[in-house]
Amino acid sequence: MEPTAQAPLIARKPDNLCGTAMPKFCANLTLLWNEVDFMDRFALAARAGFTAVEYLFPYDYDAHKLAEKLARHRLKQVLHNLPAGNWGQGERGIACHPDRVGEFQDGVGKAIEYAMTLGCTQLNCLAGITPAGVPEEKVRATFVSNLKFAADKLKRAGIKLLIEPINTRDFPSFYLTRSKQALAIIKEVGSDNLFLQYDIYHMQVMEGDLATTIEKNLNLIPHMQLADNPGRHEPGTGEINYPFLFGLVDHLGYHGWIGCEYRPLTTTAAGLDWIRPYVKQ
Repeated sequence: MEPTAQAPLIARKPDNLCGTAMPKFCANLTLLWNEVDFMDRFALAARAGFTAVEYLFPYDYDAHKLAEKLARHRLKQVLHNLPAGNWGQGERGIACHPDRVGEFQDGVGKAIEYAMTLGCTQLNCLAGITPAGVPEEKVRATFVSNLKFAADKLKRAGIKLLIEPINTRDFPSFYLTRSKQALAIIKEVGSDNLFLQYDIYHMQVMEGDLATTIEKNLNLIPHMQLADNPGRHEPGTGEINYPFLFGLVDHLGYHGWIGCEYRPLTTTAAGLDWIRPYVKQ
């Protein structure tokens, strides 16, 4: 049985930790309910009790039609990515590619236009697959330069720029792979409008030590995402102690959203059983 449409998916505080905020969960419409057409997933998310959504890309759809879906179902758009090249052909971002700088800058403008129409105040920049044959220092310099450009443009529009380390098991040769690397790049860029998108699943694969990393860097983490490991399925199907982590971010006073970016083990509806203990009735 799914949560009712009137009950937003907001975690209640566990008894052993007393915090000032409650983790808020948003539905990732790229991975959840993908057995139906994308434009039909907004209604299903609202029916399941979600009050916010995220997804990889909006660019195949008319921005105003997406905004209508959000308004009709009383959903907030909390995140989507900058254009990331040809996803269908295996590209996973172009921000670290020296020969794609013009395309990247054009994509920033397009992303801002969509975000403004959708009321989305956060955009994630996927670094991309490390280009073959290019010296590492040039790859890094390109990524840093592009982030400086994007952070400035997004700040003027009132939008936060995020970068996300991703595991190399699922995304071989991805350039940005660890929290420490991302934090060093954020420091090098030197913008107060560049932040860390912390994907719990990806970082469990690459480095572990989840709680310590979250606590130490919470001021730079405005958005998180979750999935269990192995399999990238819903919490409770793998090794990650999500009840502990939810209690921790509550205790720390985390105010951002946590995106449910996982592949349901069976169906999306059945895969929402994990969230019942955290639903505000």
